[in-house]
Amino acid sequence: MTVDSAPAKTPSAAEPRPTPLVAGALIAFVQGAALAAWGVYDVVAGFTGTPHNRGLAEFGGVVILLMGVLPLLAGRGLLRRSRWGRSPALLTDSICLPVAWNMWQSGGVMAVLAVLVALLGLAGIVALLHPAVTAALERR
Repeated sequence: MTVDSAPAKTPSAAEPRPTPLVAGALIAFVQGAALAAWGVYDVVAGFTGTPHNRGLAEFGGVVILLMGVLPLLAGRGLLRRSRWGRSPALLTDSICLPVAWNMWQSGGVMAVLAVLVALLGLAGIVALLHPAVTAALERR
């Protein structure tokens, strides 16, 4: 009895990445860098400022910093065409929408930033759910 098992098609280094995949990865990098920068800012502000509870301020900064690592790793995984990278990137993109709504409620400059956050989240969702991205990640 013979089993016909064709080897799985793996993307070669010469095969270009689909544009939506690269866009989704870049959006994940931007989101991760923004979260990491915010976390570092909170940690530094906790040490140099006068927060009500210094320990809580430091802890919050570290948590936000660690939250920034996930989209950075997801973006790296997407560029390497790893299927697992799409889920955390989509999660981060999805979280942008309620965050943007909350920012919009504040008004002023935060409303302008809210539009940017929402557009970035929506662009990431659209890019990562594109059929070309699914095909590129399934070939692996």
